[in-house]
Amino acid sequence: MARSVTTRHKVTATAAAWVVALIIFFPILYTLITSIKTEPEAIAGFNLWPSGTFENYITVQTQRDYFKPFMNSVILSVGSTILALIIAIPSAWAMAFSPTKRTKDILMWMLSTKMMPAVAVLVPIYLMFRDFGLLDSRIGLTVMLTLINLPIVVWMLYTYFREIPGEILEASRMDGAGLWQEIVYVLTPMAVPGIASTLLLNIILAWNESFWTIRLSTTNAAPLTAFIASFSSPQGLFWAKLSAASTMAIAPILILGWFSQKQLVRGLTFGAVK
Repeated sequence: MARSVTTRHKVTATAAAWVVALIIFFPILYTLITSIKTEPEAIAGFNLWPSGTFENYITVQTQRDYFKPFMNSVILSVGSTILALIIAIPSAWAMAFSPTKRTKDILMWMLSTKMMPAVAVLVPIYLMFRDFGLLDSRIGLTVMLTLINLPIVVWMLYTYFREIPGEILEASRMDGAGLWQEIVYVLTPMAVPGIASTLLLNIILAWNESFWTIRLSTTNAAPLTAFIASFSSPQGLFWAKLSAASTMAIAPILILGWFSQKQLVRGLTFGAVK
C-alpha cells in the first residue's frame, strides 16, 4: 500500500527543491546580470541591480566575431558526437551481448582514462598535433573531443543495451538478420531514448570543453570557450564584457537543454542512472 503524503510534506519538498535549483542557477543568473552592467559597476562588487545597458554585447560583437567561434562549437560538438556514436554503438553492442572475461576490465580501463589529469598528457598530445599538422584545425579538435568523451558514451550505451532482452536479438538472427542489420534495424531503434540522451549529454560536454580547445586552437578552429578566454588580457579582466561573452556562449546550450530536458531525463532513467 502506498504511503500517503501530507500537504505539509509536499510544500516542504517543493520549497527545498526550489532553493536547491536557485542555488545551482544563481551563477548563470549573476553572469547575465553582470553582462548588462557598466565596467565600473561590475568591478565595484556584488550588485543585483544593474543599470541595464547592452553596450557590452555590442562591444563583444564588434571586437570579436561571435559567429565564427559559434559555428566552430557547433561543428566540433556535433561532429565529435556523431563520430563517438559510430564507434561506441558497435563497441557497446559487443560488450553487452558478446561479453568475454575481459569485458569489465576493458570498461574499467576506459573509465580510468577520465580520472587522469589532462595536463599530464598535454605535452605529448600537443607535439603529436604539431607533427601531424592538426593544430588549430577542426579535424584535430573533433578527434580530440571524440576521444575525450568516448569512454562516457560507451559506458552509457553499454548500460542501455544491457536493459534490452537478448531474446529479441536472437529472434532477429533466426529471421536471417546479419550483424549490421541486427545493430541498425533492431538494436538501435529499441535504444533510441538512451542513444538520444547520450547524444545530448555528449554535445553538452563537447560544447563546454575548454582545456583542450584553448590549448590546441588559436583562430581558425577556436570555439566559444576560446572566444570567452580571449577577453582575459594582460591589461586585466573586463568583467562586464567577459560576462556578456559568457552569456552569448552558454545561451545556445541552455536553450538546447531546456527544449530537450524531457528527452534527456527519459533517456537517463532508461537505464544509465539507477
